[in-house]
Amino acid sequence: MGVLEKIRKSAAGDLPVDQILQQDCIAAMAALPDACVDMVFADPPYNLQLGGDLFRPEGGRVDAVDNDWDKFDTLAHYDSFSKAWLREARRILKPNGTLWVIGSYHNIFRVGSVLQDEGFWILNDIIWRKVNPMPNFKGTRFTNAHETLIWAAKSEDARYTFHYRAMKTLNDELQMRSDWSFPICSGQERIKRGGTKAHPTQKPEALLYRILIACTSPGDIVLDPFFGTGTTGAVAKRLGRHFIGIERERAYVEVAAERIAAALPLDESATRTMQAPKAAARVAFGTLVETGMIAPGTVLTDLKRRHRASVRVDGSLELVCSRAGGSAGTVETGSIHKLGALVQGAPSCNGWTFWHIEDASGLKPLDALRQTYLLATEV
Repeated sequence: MGVLEKIRKSAAGDLPVDQILQQDCIAAMAALPDACVDMVFADPPYNLQLGGDLFRPEGGRVDAVDNDWDKFDTLAHYDSFSKAWLREARRILKPNGTLWVIGSYHNIFRVGSVLQDEGFWILNDIIWRKVNPMPNFKGTRFTNAHETLIWAAKSEDARYTFHYRAMKTLNDELQMRSDWSFPICSGQERIKRGGTKAHPTQKPEALLYRILIACTSPGDIVLDPFFGTGTTGAVAKRLGRHFIGIERERAYVEVAAERIAAALPLDESATRTMQAPKAAARVAFGTLVETGMIAPGTVLTDLKRRHRASVRVDGSLELVCSRAGGSAGTVETGSIHKLGALVQGAPSCNGWTFWHIEDASGLKPLDALRQTYLLATEV
């Protein structure tokens, strides 16, 4: 059955929960019982089939995807592979579970056709716009600056999980759209071994963060049949979800096991989500939470330190204490704007300037972090 890299004790009977299975994904899923997982997140091979090396203008070689696991002899072979793993994925999904699959123009249309043939019901396609994409060095095409995700239910009448209110709160009280902007993995998030990328297509944790908040609840089981370096597992552990990872390549299994072992789960109170009414901002506060600029559980305060509030996973706040007092026995929650207005007894509030975060240099308004984010993602 291969090597089992156990991350923590199984919490779901005989299922290999919170473990990585070093095995072929189709065989590993075939060994699981029917209707046993709440979500499947899949980042399958893209079948890029790059011809020859690619070089930057200054002569440096581009570290592109040329691994054997991404190579298929024919499109028919790739379609057959897609059909096999998607069929198993649908079988192991609970009746109200959902599938997420990500890909590029090389493969996502073929995968989408196969998943519809297998009975999945497409709910949305999501465009992940990369704010810092790799340029088109040859200058022969448009810069490939996005990838596509398909979100699908097991059937047309499935009562699937979707935390609409949490998504709206995460997006500063605006309805979450189907175009998402995140940077590709770089800097400290990009895992390297021996000075080179541990995996050529590592996905940003912010992307998985949004997906798991949107479509799973604490305690749910998420299966990733192409586990790679364990982004799904690391985010699932942080958010109080369980995972089952399947990965054929031993080198990736070792990196993922180390990464997940180091991931710290959030306090339970920080993983609760809520709804907030209408507001607007150029950058959603939830974006700073998703990208790790502000960690869930961080305590914010006003400039005079009269009120303290804790950040939750969806970008909402929970009042910790307030000199102004409050209703006995109630827990006050809201967006940065709503809770700021509430503690002041005001009709409205600009939460970006009211709430502050403390670092080594002292208190600074949330707006300072927003400006830092804008500068870092400016293209």
